[in-house]
Amino acid sequence: MSIYELIEEPLFPPLSHAEPDGLLALGGDLSVERLLLAYSSGIFPWFNEDDPILWWSPDPRFVLNPDDLNVSRSLEKIIRQGRFEVRVDSAFERVIRACGDTRRGDGECGTWITDAMIKAYCRLHELGFAHSVESWYEGDLAGGLYGVSLGRCFFGESMFARTSNASKVAFVTMVRGLKMLDFELIDCQMPSGHLESLGASGIPRDMFIQRLVRGGVTPSVYQQQGSFIEKARQA
Repeated sequence: MSIYELIEEPLFPPLSHAEPDGLLALGGDLSVERLLLAYSSGIFPWFNEDDPILWWSPDPRFVLNPDDLNVSRSLEKIIRQGRFEVRVDSAFERVIRACGDTRRGDGECGTWITDAMIKAYCRLHELGFAHSVESWYEGDLAGGLYGVSLGRCFFGESMFARTSNASKVAFVTMVRGLKMLDFELIDCQMPSGHLESLGASGIPRDMFIQRLVRGGVTPSVYQQQGSFIEKARQA
């Protein structure tokens, strides 16, 4: 099956045309309009620094249902102790840069959180679509995560920890908060033993898209919203 090269207009091929590993298309840009259309269509960008932008839609899709969150006794004890102060959106750019540094440090997936990615997601954050959840310890940023929130769905991107359990505390606190807000799901994208231990599992891509719709996420809404925002910014 051929890999599609995207044109300037923010469009994506059908998800059924993705490769077995989930790769759907390459090229395009990281504009607000294209990113909102991607996420609302079940697609996300993931690429190394020297690669073109690669767009993915894996099948199955790894997700966490808020009701399925699994918290170990030891982690629950740490949360009850209040060792970490959890904040939301108080240091978004610091979080995404720390996630990038962590990836570079362990050699996993190369430097996929590039300067272009940082700029694009900071723009989404400024517009209210991207958020960070942070764990602070004794006044220092100890860990956290960031992602995109559309409708009642949260699309997780990456997390980091400088102190043991810091990212887990941020994640559990976030999931519990989203459950209170009746969120449909947390998208974890690719399989991960770490997230599986917290209750995440794989579901068929078709079911994932159905869940997005149930959570109020449809491509047309965010394509129109993204287009309006981009035009307003250029005016």
